[in-house]
Amino acid sequence: MRSKRVFLSALLVALVLFVAVILSRNAEAEVTSLKPDRPVVWKDFLGVNAQFHFFPEATYRKQMARLHELDLQWVRIAMHWALLESAPGRYYPPFDAATKVMAEEKFKAVGFLSGSAPFATSAPVSSPYQDSFPPKDNRLYSESLANFVERYPQFDAWQIWNEPNLPPFWRPKEDPDAYAALLHDAVVTVRKRFPDKPLLTAGMAYFSQMPTRGMNLMLKSLLEKGLADYNLIAAYHPYTEYPETNELGKNDFVETVRYVNGGLRGEGIKQIWATEWGWSSYSGPKEMQAIIGVSGQADYTLRRLALMSALDFDRIFLFNLSDLDARASVRDQSYGLLDLNGEPKPVFNALKNFLKVTGPRLEPAEPPKFAQTPRDLYSVSWTRGDGKKLLMAWSATAGKLHLDGVRQATLYDPLRGTEQVLKGEGGALVVGLKPSLQLLVWD
Repeated sequence: MRSKRVFLSALLVALVLFVAVILSRNAEAEVTSLKPDRPVVWKDFLGVNAQFHFFPEATYRKQMARLHELDLQWVRIAMHWALLESAPGRYYPPFDAATKVMAEEKFKAVGFLSGSAPFATSAPVSSPYQDSFPPKDNRLYSESLANFVERYPQFDAWQIWNEPNLPPFWRPKEDPDAYAALLHDAVVTVRKRFPDKPLLTAGMAYFSQMPTRGMNLMLKSLLEKGLADYNLIAAYHPYTEYPETNELGKNDFVETVRYVNGGLRGEGIKQIWATEWGWSSYSGPKEMQAIIGVSGQADYTLRRLALMSALDFDRIFLFNLSDLDARASVRDQSYGLLDLNGEPKPVFNALKNFLKVTGPRLEPAEPPKFAQTPRDLYSVSWTRGDGKKLLMAWSATAGKLHLDGVRQATLYDPLRGTEQVLKGEGGALVVGLKPSLQLLVWD
Protein backbone atom coordinates (compact mmCIF):
# COMPACT_ATOMS: atom_id res chain seq x y z
CA MET A 1 0.00 0.00 0.00
CA ARG A 2 1.27 3.49 -0.85
CA SER A 3 0.06 5.34 2.28
CA LYS A 4 2.11 7.84 4.33
CA ARG A 5 5.05 7.95 1.96
CA VAL A 6 7.87 10.42 2.23
CA PHE A 7 9.22 10.52 -1.32
CA LEU A 8 12.33 12.34 -2.40
CA SER A 9 11.21 15.56 -4.04
CA ALA A 10 13.43 15.04 -7.09
CA LEU A 11 12.25 11.51 -7.90
CA LEU A 12 10.12 12.30 -10.93
CA VAL A 13 12.71 14.69 -12.33
CA ALA A 14 15.33 11.99 -11.96
CA LEU A 15 13.01 9.51 -13.66
CA VAL A 16 12.76 11.75 -16.72
CA LEU A 17 16.55 12.01 -16.88
CA PHE A 18 16.84 8.25 -16.45
CA VAL A 19 14.50 7.57 -19.35
CA ALA A 20 16.46 9.94 -21.56
CA VAL A 21 19.65 8.06 -20.80
CA ILE A 22 18.37 4.53 -21.36
CA LEU A 23 16.71 5.41 -24.63
CA SER A 24 19.66 7.45 -25.89
CA ARG A 25 17.26 9.61 -27.82
CA ASN A 26 14.73 12.34 -27.30
CA ALA A 27 11.37 10.63 -27.66
CA GLU A 28 9.38 13.57 -28.98
CA ALA A 29 5.66 13.36 -29.60
CA GLU A 30 4.94 11.36 -32.72
CA VAL A 31 2.26 9.09 -34.14
CA THR A 32 2.04 6.05 -31.86
CA SER A 33 -0.07 3.40 -33.57
CA LEU A 34 0.11 0.15 -31.60
CA LYS A 35 -0.74 -3.39 -32.59
CA PRO A 36 -1.01 -5.48 -29.41
CA ASP A 37 1.26 -8.49 -28.95
CA ARG A 38 -1.48 -10.82 -27.74
CA PRO A 39 -5.23 -11.07 -27.05
CA VAL A 40 -6.57 -9.50 -23.89
CA VAL A 41 -9.29 -11.00 -21.70
CA TRP A 42 -10.12 -8.28 -19.21
CA LYS A 43 -11.16 -10.67 -16.42
CA ASP A 44 -7.72 -12.31 -16.57
CA PHE A 45 -5.67 -9.23 -17.41
CA LEU A 46 -7.04 -6.38 -15.28
CA GLY A 47 -7.20 -6.50 -11.50
CA VAL A 48 -7.43 -3.97 -8.68
CA ASN A 49 -5.71 -3.31 -5.37
CA ALA A 50 -7.99 -3.48 -2.33
CA GLN A 51 -7.96 -3.21 1.47
CA PHE A 52 -11.24 -4.88 2.42
CA HIS A 53 -10.15 -5.36 6.04
CA PHE A 54 -9.99 -1.56 6.49
CA PHE A 55 -13.78 -1.35 6.17
CA PRO A 56 -16.91 -2.68 7.90
CA GLU A 57 -18.29 -5.84 6.32
CA ALA A 58 -21.28 -4.07 4.80
CA THR A 59 -18.97 -1.64 3.03
CA TYR A 60 -16.53 -4.19 1.66
CA ARG A 61 -19.38 -6.38 0.47
CA LYS A 62 -20.60 -3.35 -1.45
CA GLN A 63 -17.09 -2.86 -2.89
CA MET A 64 -17.04 -6.48 -4.00
CA ALA A 65 -20.44 -6.09 -5.65
CA ARG A 66 -19.11 -3.10 -7.60
CA LEU A 67 -16.14 -5.17 -8.75
CA HIS A 68 -18.54 -7.83 -10.01
CA GLU A 69 -20.29 -5.08 -12.01
CA LEU A 70 -17.05 -4.69 -13.95
CA ASP A 71 -16.80 -8.47 -14.38
CA LEU A 72 -13.29 -8.44 -12.89
CA GLN A 73 -11.90 -11.08 -10.54
CA TRP A 74 -8.24 -10.40 -9.65
CA VAL A 75 -7.58 -8.51 -6.40
CA ARG A 76 -4.22 -7.60 -4.89
CA ILE A 77 -4.68 -7.40 -1.13
CA ALA A 78 -2.57 -5.10 1.04
CA MET A 79 -1.00 -7.17 3.83
CA HIS A 80 0.81 -4.98 6.33
CA TRP A 81 2.78 -7.47 8.41
CA ALA A 82 2.89 -5.19 11.47
CA LEU A 83 -0.92 -5.07 11.50
CA LEU A 84 -1.72 -8.63 10.52
CA GLU A 85 0.71 -10.34 12.91
CA SER A 86 1.44 -8.04 15.83
CA ALA A 87 3.09 -10.93 17.70
CA PRO A 88 4.16 -14.37 16.43
CA GLY A 89 1.03 -16.32 15.60
CA ARG A 90 -1.34 -13.52 16.71
CA TYR A 91 -3.44 -12.71 13.67
CA TYR A 92 -5.85 -9.88 12.85
CA PRO A 93 -9.48 -11.12 12.94
CA PRO A 94 -10.92 -8.56 10.47
CA PHE A 95 -8.53 -9.83 7.80
CA ASP A 96 -9.66 -13.41 8.35
CA ALA A 97 -13.30 -12.34 8.01
CA ALA A 98 -12.66 -10.38 4.80
CA THR A 99 -10.71 -13.19 3.16
CA LYS A 100 -13.54 -15.61 3.88
CA VAL A 101 -15.99 -13.34 2.04
CA MET A 102 -13.50 -12.92 -0.82
CA ALA A 103 -13.41 -16.69 -1.22
CA GLU A 104 -17.21 -16.87 -1.20
CA GLU A 105 -17.28 -14.24 -3.94
CA LYS A 106 -14.73 -16.28 -5.94
CA PHE A 107 -12.14 -13.54 -6.33
CA LYS A 108 -8.60 -14.46 -7.31
CA ALA A 109 -6.32 -12.96 -4.66
CA VAL A 110 -2.69 -11.90 -4.63
CA GLY A 111 -1.21 -11.21 -1.20
CA PHE A 112 1.85 -9.09 -0.54
CA LEU A 113 3.47 -9.17 2.89
CA SER A 114 5.40 -6.01 3.66
CA GLY A 115 6.52 -3.81 6.56
CA SER A 116 8.30 -5.51 9.44
CA ALA A 117 6.22 -6.77 12.36
CA PRO A 118 7.18 -5.43 15.83
CA PHE A 119 8.90 -8.67 16.80
CA ALA A 120 10.97 -8.75 13.58
CA THR A 121 12.02 -5.19 12.76
CA SER A 122 15.64 -4.11 12.53
CA ALA A 123 14.68 -0.49 13.28
CA PRO A 124 16.55 1.35 16.03
CA VAL A 125 14.39 1.61 19.13
CA SER A 126 14.32 5.39 18.76
CA SER A 127 13.05 5.33 15.15
CA PRO A 128 9.45 6.45 14.53
CA TYR A 129 9.43 4.21 11.44
CA GLN A 130 9.54 0.78 13.08
CA ASP A 131 7.79 -1.06 10.25
CA SER A 132 9.74 0.65 7.45
CA PHE A 133 12.95 -1.23 8.18
CA PRO A 134 13.66 -4.74 6.88
CA PRO A 135 13.49 -7.66 9.31
CA LYS A 136 16.46 -8.26 11.60
CA ASP A 137 16.48 -11.90 10.49
CA ASN A 138 15.21 -12.92 7.05
CA ARG A 139 14.02 -16.24 8.45
CA LEU A 140 11.46 -14.43 10.64
CA TYR A 141 9.90 -12.97 7.51
CA SER A 142 10.14 -16.16 5.49
CA GLU A 143 8.50 -18.31 8.14
CA SER A 144 5.71 -15.80 8.66
CA LEU A 145 5.11 -15.60 4.92
CA ALA A 146 4.92 -19.38 4.68
CA ASN A 147 2.47 -19.42 7.58
CA PHE A 148 0.28 -16.85 5.82
CA VAL A 149 0.33 -19.00 2.66
CA GLU A 150 -0.90 -21.91 4.76
CA ARG A 151 -3.48 -19.82 6.61
CA TYR A 152 -5.02 -18.44 3.39
CA PRO A 153 -4.83 -21.30 0.87
CA GLN A 154 -7.40 -19.62 -1.37
CA PHE A 155 -4.86 -16.95 -2.35
CA ASP A 156 -3.59 -17.57 -5.87
CA ALA A 157 -0.16 -15.91 -5.60
CA TRP A 158 2.12 -14.18 -3.11
CA GLN A 159 4.38 -11.19 -3.44
CA ILE A 160 7.56 -10.82 -1.39
CA TRP A 161 7.63 -7.30 0.17
CA ASN A 162 6.57 -4.03 -1.48
CA GLU A 163 8.65 -1.32 -3.18
CA PRO A 164 12.02 -2.09 -1.54
CA ASN A 165 13.69 0.18 -4.09
CA LEU A 166 12.39 3.24 -2.19
CA PRO A 167 13.90 4.27 1.16
CA PRO A 168 10.49 4.73 2.87
CA PHE A 169 9.92 0.97 2.44
CA TRP A 170 13.47 -0.20 3.15
CA ARG A 171 15.18 2.11 5.62
CA PRO A 172 17.66 3.60 6.04
CA LYS A 173 18.09 3.27 2.26
CA GLU A 174 17.36 0.81 -0.52
CA ASP A 175 19.76 -2.14 -0.65
CA PRO A 176 19.54 -4.57 -3.59
CA ASP A 177 21.88 -7.07 -1.90
CA ALA A 178 19.78 -7.15 1.26
CA TYR A 179 16.51 -7.47 -0.64
CA ALA A 180 17.99 -10.21 -2.84
CA ALA A 181 18.90 -12.13 0.33
CA LEU A 182 15.37 -11.74 1.73
CA LEU A 183 13.88 -12.78 -1.60
CA HIS A 184 16.06 -15.90 -1.81
CA ASP A 185 15.28 -16.99 1.74
CA ALA A 186 11.54 -16.43 1.31
CA VAL A 187 11.39 -18.34 -1.99
CA VAL A 188 13.30 -21.32 -0.59
CA THR A 189 11.24 -21.39 2.62
CA VAL A 190 7.82 -21.10 0.97
CA ARG A 191 8.58 -23.61 -1.78
CA LYS A 192 9.65 -26.25 0.70
CA ARG A 193 6.07 -26.26 1.97
CA PHE A 194 4.15 -25.03 -1.08
CA PRO A 195 6.16 -25.90 -4.20
CA ASP A 196 3.42 -24.99 -6.67
CA LYS A 197 2.30 -21.63 -5.24
CA PRO A 198 3.15 -18.78 -7.67
CA LEU A 199 5.50 -16.17 -6.15
CA LEU A 200 6.31 -12.62 -7.25
CA THR A 201 9.11 -10.20 -6.63
CA ALA A 202 8.09 -7.14 -4.67
CA GLY A 203 6.33 -4.61 -6.83
CA MET A 204 9.16 -2.16 -7.55
CA ALA A 205 8.11 1.49 -7.48
CA TYR A 206 8.10 3.20 -10.86
CA PHE A 207 10.42 1.18 -13.13
CA SER A 208 12.50 -0.05 -10.14
CA GLN A 209 14.89 2.93 -9.96
CA MET A 210 16.92 3.27 -6.76
CA PRO A 211 17.02 6.99 -5.80
CA THR A 212 20.23 6.90 -3.76
CA ARG A 213 22.04 4.69 -6.27
CA GLY A 214 22.07 6.89 -9.32
CA MET A 215 18.57 5.72 -10.36
CA ASN A 216 19.95 2.31 -11.37
CA LEU A 217 17.28 -0.38 -11.68
CA MET A 218 16.81 -2.81 -8.81
CA LEU A 219 15.32 -5.31 -11.25
CA LYS A 220 18.59 -5.21 -13.21
CA SER A 221 20.54 -5.80 -9.99
CA LEU A 222 18.33 -8.76 -9.16
CA LEU A 223 18.81 -10.23 -12.63
CA GLU A 224 22.56 -10.02 -12.10
CA LYS A 225 22.07 -11.98 -8.86
CA GLY A 226 20.19 -14.80 -10.59
CA LEU A 227 16.56 -13.65 -10.47
CA ALA A 228 15.69 -15.55 -13.64
CA ASP A 229 16.67 -18.84 -11.98
CA TYR A 230 13.97 -18.47 -9.29
CA ASN A 231 10.99 -18.90 -11.64
CA LEU A 232 9.30 -15.82 -10.19
CA ILE A 233 6.85 -13.34 -11.65
CA ALA A 234 8.61 -9.97 -11.98
CA ALA A 235 6.59 -6.95 -10.85
CA TYR A 236 6.86 -3.18 -10.90
CA HIS A 237 4.63 -0.11 -10.53
CA PRO A 238 4.82 2.13 -13.62
CA TYR A 239 3.53 5.37 -12.13
CA THR A 240 4.14 8.45 -14.28
CA GLU A 241 2.92 12.04 -14.24
CA TYR A 242 0.77 11.60 -17.36
CA PRO A 243 -0.57 8.45 -19.01
CA GLU A 244 1.97 8.61 -21.83
CA THR A 245 4.93 10.28 -20.20
CA ASN A 246 6.50 12.15 -17.32
CA GLU A 247 7.05 15.26 -19.42
CA LEU A 248 4.52 16.72 -21.84
CA GLY A 249 5.50 16.49 -25.49
CA LYS A 250 7.42 13.26 -25.04
CA ASN A 251 6.55 9.59 -25.47
CA ASP A 252 8.64 7.91 -22.79
CA PHE A 253 6.13 5.52 -21.21
CA VAL A 254 5.79 3.12 -24.15
CA GLU A 255 9.51 3.15 -24.86
CA THR A 256 10.51 2.66 -21.22
CA VAL A 257 8.13 -0.27 -20.77
CA ARG A 258 9.55 -1.86 -23.91
CA TYR A 259 13.08 -1.34 -22.59
CA VAL A 260 12.39 -2.78 -19.13
CA ASN A 261 10.16 -5.66 -20.23
CA GLY A 262 12.44 -6.52 -23.12
CA GLY A 263 15.36 -6.75 -20.70
CA LEU A 264 13.39 -9.00 -18.35
CA ARG A 265 12.16 -11.28 -21.15
CA GLY A 266 15.65 -11.44 -22.61
CA GLU A 267 16.97 -12.86 -19.35
CA GLY A 268 14.27 -15.53 -19.20
CA ILE A 269 11.51 -13.94 -17.07
CA LYS A 270 8.28 -15.64 -18.13
CA GLN A 271 5.68 -13.33 -16.55
CA ILE A 272 5.66 -9.58 -15.87
CA TRP A 273 2.93 -7.94 -13.80
CA ALA A 274 2.30 -4.28 -13.10
CA THR A 275 0.95 -4.65 -9.57
CA GLU A 276 0.15 -0.95 -9.07
CA TRP A 277 -0.65 1.96 -11.36
CA GLY A 278 -3.15 4.78 -11.26
CA TRP A 279 -3.83 8.41 -10.32
CA SER A 280 -5.34 10.14 -7.32
CA SER A 281 -8.32 12.47 -7.55
CA TYR A 282 -7.23 14.36 -4.41
CA SER A 283 -7.79 18.12 -4.11
CA GLY A 284 -4.54 19.07 -2.39
CA PRO A 285 -2.30 20.27 -0.90
CA LYS A 286 -0.04 19.03 -3.69
CA GLU A 287 1.92 15.88 -2.87
CA MET A 288 4.09 14.84 -5.84
CA GLN A 289 1.24 14.13 -8.27
CA ALA A 290 -0.38 17.12 -9.94
CA ILE A 291 -3.96 17.83 -8.90
CA ILE A 292 -6.20 16.47 -11.68
CA GLY A 293 -9.54 15.95 -9.92
CA VAL A 294 -12.10 13.21 -10.50
CA SER A 295 -12.47 13.92 -14.24
CA GLY A 296 -8.70 13.86 -14.76
CA GLN A 297 -8.46 10.58 -12.88
CA ALA A 298 -11.03 8.99 -15.20
CA ASP A 299 -9.35 10.39 -18.32
CA TYR A 300 -5.81 9.35 -17.33
CA THR A 301 -6.90 5.87 -16.26
CA LEU A 302 -8.52 5.00 -19.59
CA ARG A 303 -5.62 6.32 -21.68
CA ARG A 304 -3.10 4.34 -19.63
CA LEU A 305 -5.25 1.20 -19.72
CA ALA A 306 -5.36 1.40 -23.51
CA LEU A 307 -1.56 1.61 -23.68
CA MET A 308 -0.88 -1.13 -21.15
CA SER A 309 -3.29 -3.52 -22.86
CA ALA A 310 -1.12 -3.35 -25.97
CA LEU A 311 2.25 -3.72 -24.22
CA ASP A 312 4.05 -6.74 -22.85
CA PHE A 313 2.32 -7.22 -19.49
CA ASP A 314 0.75 -10.48 -18.41
CA ARG A 315 -1.43 -8.88 -15.73
CA ILE A 316 -1.98 -5.37 -14.33
CA PHE A 317 -3.56 -4.12 -11.09
CA LEU A 318 -5.13 -0.69 -10.87
CA PHE A 319 -4.54 1.20 -7.62
CA ASN A 320 -7.14 1.36 -6.07
CA LEU A 321 -10.62 -0.16 -5.77
CA SER A 322 -11.72 2.23 -3.02
CA ASP A 323 -10.73 5.56 -1.56
CA LEU A 324 -9.09 5.27 1.87
CA ASP A 325 -9.53 7.04 5.18
CA ALA A 326 -7.10 9.16 7.18
CA ARG A 327 -4.76 6.21 7.75
CA ALA A 328 -3.45 7.11 4.29
CA SER A 329 -1.83 10.36 3.20
CA VAL A 330 -4.02 13.05 1.65
CA ARG A 331 -3.04 12.00 -1.85
CA ASP A 332 -3.28 8.28 -1.20
CA GLN A 333 -6.80 8.64 0.19
CA SER A 334 -8.23 9.36 -3.28
CA TYR A 335 -6.96 6.72 -5.73
CA GLY A 336 -10.21 4.73 -5.62
CA LEU A 337 -12.66 3.75 -8.31
CA LEU A 338 -15.17 4.06 -5.47
CA ASP A 339 -15.60 6.56 -2.66
CA LEU A 340 -15.45 5.61 1.03
CA ASN A 341 -19.10 4.55 0.97
CA GLY A 342 -18.62 2.22 -1.98
CA GLU A 343 -20.30 4.57 -4.45
CA PRO A 344 -18.91 4.92 -8.00
CA LYS A 345 -16.63 7.83 -8.85
CA PRO A 346 -16.41 9.07 -12.45
CA VAL A 347 -13.45 6.74 -13.08
CA PHE A 348 -15.59 3.71 -12.19
CA ASN A 349 -18.34 4.74 -14.58
CA ALA A 350 -15.85 5.49 -17.34
CA LEU A 351 -14.17 2.10 -16.91
CA LYS A 352 -17.55 0.36 -16.93
CA ASN A 353 -18.47 2.16 -20.18
CA PHE A 354 -15.10 1.24 -21.67
CA LEU A 355 -15.45 -2.46 -20.84
CA LYS A 356 -19.02 -2.56 -22.16
CA VAL A 357 -17.90 -1.24 -25.56
CA THR A 358 -14.82 -3.44 -25.87
CA GLY A 359 -16.52 -6.63 -24.73
CA PRO A 360 -14.79 -9.23 -22.55
CA ARG A 361 -12.11 -10.25 -25.07
CA LEU A 362 -10.12 -8.46 -27.75
CA GLU A 363 -7.85 -9.85 -30.47
CA PRO A 364 -4.87 -7.94 -31.93
CA ALA A 365 -5.56 -6.24 -35.25
CA GLU A 366 -3.46 -4.47 -37.83
CA PRO A 367 -3.77 -0.67 -37.58
CA PRO A 368 -6.18 0.70 -40.18
CA LYS A 369 -4.99 2.78 -43.11
CA PHE A 370 -4.83 6.40 -42.04
CA ALA A 371 -5.14 8.90 -44.87
CA GLN A 372 -4.33 11.70 -42.45
CA THR A 373 -3.44 11.88 -38.75
CA PRO A 374 -2.33 14.48 -36.22
CA ARG A 375 1.30 13.99 -35.29
CA ASP A 376 0.47 13.36 -31.62
CA LEU A 377 -2.02 10.56 -32.33
CA TYR A 378 -2.15 7.57 -30.00
CA SER A 379 -4.09 4.56 -31.23
CA VAL A 380 -4.45 0.87 -30.41
CA SER A 381 -6.06 -1.54 -32.87
CA TRP A 382 -8.22 -4.52 -31.92
CA THR A 383 -10.87 -6.91 -33.18
CA ARG A 384 -13.82 -7.49 -30.84
CA GLY A 385 -15.36 -10.86 -30.05
CA ASP A 386 -18.18 -10.13 -32.51
CA GLY A 387 -15.66 -9.61 -35.33
CA LYS A 388 -15.97 -5.82 -35.48
CA LYS A 389 -12.90 -3.62 -35.59
CA LEU A 390 -12.19 -1.41 -32.59
CA LEU A 391 -9.78 1.50 -32.46
CA MET A 392 -8.77 3.22 -29.22
CA ALA A 393 -7.60 6.72 -30.10
CA TRP A 394 -6.78 10.16 -28.70
CA SER A 395 -4.76 13.26 -29.54
CA ALA A 396 -3.60 16.08 -27.27
CA THR A 397 -4.22 18.59 -30.06
CA ALA A 398 -7.65 17.08 -30.82
CA GLY A 399 -6.96 16.85 -34.52
CA LYS A 400 -8.86 14.89 -37.15
CA LEU A 401 -8.27 11.28 -38.12
CA HIS A 402 -8.99 10.17 -41.71
CA LEU A 403 -9.55 6.43 -42.23
CA ASP A 404 -9.50 5.05 -45.77
CA GLY A 405 -12.16 2.58 -46.79
CA VAL A 406 -14.39 2.93 -43.72
CA ARG A 407 -17.90 3.95 -44.70
CA GLN A 408 -19.63 3.97 -41.32
CA ALA A 409 -18.61 3.59 -37.70
CA THR A 410 -19.84 4.29 -34.21
CA LEU A 411 -17.77 6.59 -32.02
CA TYR A 412 -18.02 6.04 -28.25
CA ASP A 413 -16.92 8.44 -25.55
CA PRO A 414 -16.56 6.31 -22.39
CA LEU A 415 -15.93 9.32 -20.15
CA ARG A 416 -19.37 10.66 -20.96
CA GLY A 417 -21.16 7.44 -21.85
CA THR A 418 -22.20 8.77 -25.27
CA GLU A 419 -22.11 7.34 -28.79
CA GLN A 420 -22.37 8.82 -32.27
CA VAL A 421 -22.81 7.23 -35.71
CA LEU A 422 -20.32 8.57 -38.26
CA LYS A 423 -20.57 8.20 -42.04
CA GLY A 424 -17.68 8.45 -44.46
CA GLU A 425 -17.46 10.85 -47.35
CA GLY A 426 -15.25 10.63 -50.42
CA GLY A 427 -13.92 7.19 -49.51
CA ALA A 428 -12.72 8.14 -46.02
CA LEU A 429 -14.22 8.44 -42.57
CA VAL A 430 -13.27 11.59 -40.69
CA VAL A 431 -13.11 11.29 -36.90
CA GLY A 432 -12.81 14.30 -34.63
CA LEU A 433 -10.34 13.30 -31.94
CA LYS A 434 -10.17 14.49 -28.35
CA PRO A 435 -7.35 14.63 -25.79
CA SER A 436 -9.32 11.92 -23.96
CA LEU A 437 -9.76 8.36 -25.19
CA GLN A 438 -12.53 7.52 -27.66
CA LEU A 439 -13.49 4.13 -29.09
CA LEU A 440 -14.30 3.73 -32.76
CA VAL A 441 -16.14 0.53 -33.84
CA TRP A 442 -16.91 -0.59 -37.39
CA ASP A 443 -17.55 -3.73 -39.47
